Amino acid sequence: MTKIAILGYGTVGSGVAEVLVTNSASIEKRAGEQVEVKYILDLLDFPGDPMQDKVIHDYQIILDDQEISIVVETMGGVKPAYGFVKKALEAGKSVCTSNKELVASHGAELLETARKNQCNFLFEASVGGGIPIIRPLNQCLTADEIEEICGILNGTTNYILTKMEENGSDFLEVLKEAQSLGYAEKDPTADVEGYDACRKIAILTSLAYGKQVDYEDIYTEGITKITVRDFQYAKKLGASIKILGLSKKTGGKTYAMVAPYLIGSSHPLYCVKGVFNGISVIGNMLGNVMFYGKGAGKLPTASAVVSDVVDAVKHSAVNILMTWRDDRLILEPAGEMENRFLVRIGAEQKEKALRLFPSQEEVNAGIRDEYAFVTGRMKEKDFHERSKQLDTLINRIRIGF
Repeated sequence: MTKIAILGYGTVGSGVAEVLVTNSASIEKRAGEQVEVKYILDLLDFPGDPMQDKVIHDYQIILDDQEISIVVETMGGVKPAYGFVKKALEAGKSVCTSNKELVASHGAELLETARKNQCNFLFEASVGGGIPIIRPLNQCLTADEIEEICGILNGTTNYILTKMEENGSDFLEVLKEAQSLGYAEKDPTADVEGYDACRKIAILTSLAYGKQVDYEDIYTEGITKITVRDFQYAKKLGASIKILGLSKKTGGKTYAMVAPYLIGSSHPLYCVKGVFNGISVIGNMLGNVMFYGKGAGKLPTASAVVSDVVDAVKHSAVNILMTWRDDRLILEPAGEMENRFLVRIGAEQKEKALRLFPSQEEVNAGIRDEYAFVTGRMKEKDFHERSKQLDTLINRIRIGF
């Protein structure tokens, strides 16, 4: 029997316990032995909960208990999670986590600590909730050179954009609805400003290319400036607006960005709606492969954590190789990326826009006080320099088709 400890008994932590109990028979079959929760570390007590007798408040008890071979970290944040995880790995206990912030900040270091101590640091649930993507990148796609990763990586923002598109609602109205339904936090900044998606694409890029990508180096733009009028233009173009986390390698150079994009119906992520996530990976041999499913939620995320627990049981005292090292991967400046742009300006500046962007295509959505156009493909820095001369610029959105 394998005995585990859960750090943090919130939404995901309690979900892990529920999955282990509900699916105990099938988990035992796949792991080769029973998996039992011995401890739950939390600041609170949970009177009346089926697991209340397992709750403790001192982490040292877990570290000192030789029966505990796997620690599940679902606390979130970097402190104190980082210290707890590092100590567990140094004690030879494998760690399974859903903590994207921890993985993005310290993934390479914690993987190396696990390697040195013949245990494992596993984090399938840190990206895409219940969608399997970490294991495929590390095991199933290893024959390919990854050329591009493009994903809808945040269910909150995808829900908001879907509702804005389908109902013609404005951003703040849909945000309040998302908060009332529990899809958005009371403070939604990490979601709507793109920070959550940024950490996730940093993790995927680090795994794909084997070096540490610092999420602070990734240009990140949220959805707070997207309006109902933007969707009118999108409809005219036969497109949808999605916030994408993307990274790609071209000519030996690596680029990464998080930003809203217009994507057409032929794009693999076009039909990903609501709180669902989708991740497209392009390999030089395989071509395009798509991963789709619930990117968050108690049980989908807990399911991914438990899949890591099973993997850790099957690889007891055997380190699973992951090619993610401490060497920093230098990303090209965002200004060097090339895109086309949908640009909206005041109608009175049409002639100036024609001079600044001669290779353009007008988009008429029937909005009388505006002029809108699609630029030719150009570097971000060149677009920025030219668009600065348009003092009636209303919005610009990148085009992904």
